[in-house]
Amino acid sequence: MSTVISVENLSKVYHLGQIGTGTFANDLKVWWARKQGKPNPLLRVGQPDYGNRMGEEIWALRDVTFTVEQGAVLGIIGRNGAGKSTLLKILSRVTAPTGGMVKVKGRIASLLEVGTGFHPDLTGRENVYLNGAILGMDRAEVRSKLDEIVDFADVAQFLDTPVKRYSSGMYVRLAFAVAAHLDPEILVVDEVLAVGDAEFQNKCLGKMGDVAREGRTVLFVSHNMASIRKLCTNCMLVDKGIVKVLGGTDEVIYQYLSTLQRFSLSSLEARPDREGDGRMRFTHFEVAEGSPSPDSAIVGAATRFDLYYHGAPPLRNVQVSLGIYNPSGERLLWMGNDTSGSLFKEIPSSGIISVFLDHFPLVPGQYLVNLYCEVEKRKADWVHSAAQITVHPGDFYGNGKSPTVSTGPVLVLNSWSFRERK
Repeated sequence: MSTVISVENLSKVYHLGQIGTGTFANDLKVWWARKQGKPNPLLRVGQPDYGNRMGEEIWALRDVTFTVEQGAVLGIIGRNGAGKSTLLKILSRVTAPTGGMVKVKGRIASLLEVGTGFHPDLTGRENVYLNGAILGMDRAEVRSKLDEIVDFADVAQFLDTPVKRYSSGMYVRLAFAVAAHLDPEILVVDEVLAVGDAEFQNKCLGKMGDVAREGRTVLFVSHNMASIRKLCTNCMLVDKGIVKVLGGTDEVIYQYLSTLQRFSLSSLEARPDREGDGRMRFTHFEVAEGSPSPDSAIVGAATRFDLYYHGAPPLRNVQVSLGIYNPSGERLLWMGNDTSGSLFKEIPSSGIISVFLDHFPLVPGQYLVNLYCEVEKRKADWVHSAAQITVHPGDFYGNGKSPTVSTGPVLVLNSWSFRERK
């Protein structure tokens, strides 16, 4: 196999405080506040003021070197802020490196975030042709693929609607279908697939597998270790802009998961590897009832999770969710206040959000907790592996026995009966 991607001593540095707010009026407000020694008036509570760090450098990538062979499926994993997305943007020529060299052989189709490469005022059909032109395909080539793309994305009814009216799920379905079907030699996919539903995610994983079997190359970034393990032949762990490990998928995933053990409950407020605009932030997580300690739970016990937060008022239409994952990154439980009918119309700027379970439904073991919140439909905070909890044996079914791992990871209350057949 020939080498299709060669990266040598790649580095990317960002200089803080040198980029404006986007409008002259806001730039003027920030400048005047700084002149008076006051904080940036545009910042949300808890959001760092990079303007006070003028001239400071942050290395998103530092001396990264690796190669990718034709037909390989390379998984790229690491915590938020590790440099994964920056690496993909450089490979996709979205941004330029500070130093080093990148050699790419073949066309790259990238899906880095929702709407990448789409013009919001154009229809879905027009954007398909636009993306094909960007990849160097003529109109006839794109037309020959159009039916496959539309069928895969399941957007036939809205194909002639401007994509600015699409939901995020529709956006991603069409964007992935375009990227995967227009015959790129290299397919680059970021965590954006998490927006789609489970059925579509499996469909995408299957398509990426098909792309690899056709001899094309896939670079896949994900926090879902089960998907990485299922799809990728090799894996790369990135941490603080440095490639820590590059090798077999299972080995690299094991080393990544072991790094998550370093996070303690008290470090949640200071965690830098989070997403969202910071209008609301989680500061602490604990198991408040039904456990012997704040980082453990008991099988079958009535349990309460407390999520401490602070934010900038007003906090209206707040959606909060809590997901529990096994060490491989597979989601076992997901709880959201909106789906349970408890949408918070307005909450204080600082407080504790609690979620209650009558019977904790997981078998004994170690689990990871993800926390997510939205304020007025805008992502405010998202922390992967916000905490780790240990689940101890307990009497889930009330029969004096504790379920074991052999029963499967999730438990449900059930009853049995029999009757004579007449």
